[in-house]
Amino acid sequence: MNALSNEVLDSFYAINKAIFRLVKSDADRIGITVVQLKVLHEISICPNIGLGELAEHLRLTNSTVSGVIDRLVQGGFVDRVTSPQDRRAISLQLTDEGRNKLANLIDSESVLVERLNKVLEMPEEEIRHLLTLHQTILNVLINKED
Repeated sequence: MNALSNEVLDSFYAINKAIFRLVKSDADRIGITVVQLKVLHEISICPNIGLGELAEHLRLTNSTVSGVIDRLVQGGFVDRVTSPQDRRAISLQLTDEGRNKLANLIDSESVLVERLNKVLEMPEEEIRHLLTLHQTILNVLINKED
């Protein structure tokens, strides 16, 4: 690898690490894991989501998400709901306690949200360009056509 490719990798690694630290700080503040926080957030924006779809959104395996859901159900944060039309279909919903967990994070002023809001102060054109570049890089890395 040449110096430029190392610089690109280092840049992505540093950003990823910084984001993870902020998410972990938020999760620790409300007493759950990073993955549990991501699951609660995803269910909050996609109520009645199925396990497979949730796993796809989070880019995790079904078995990983299933274990996380088991722990969140045991903790009283998530309910599995059986569809009256198809008893085999299970959807996921936040309980009042799950909604309260997320509300506590918002009330405690998420450092991640605060920092992301600063990023969003950049001109919209620059943000759109950044997102386009990220998608192009992702396509190359996973060998997708443009």
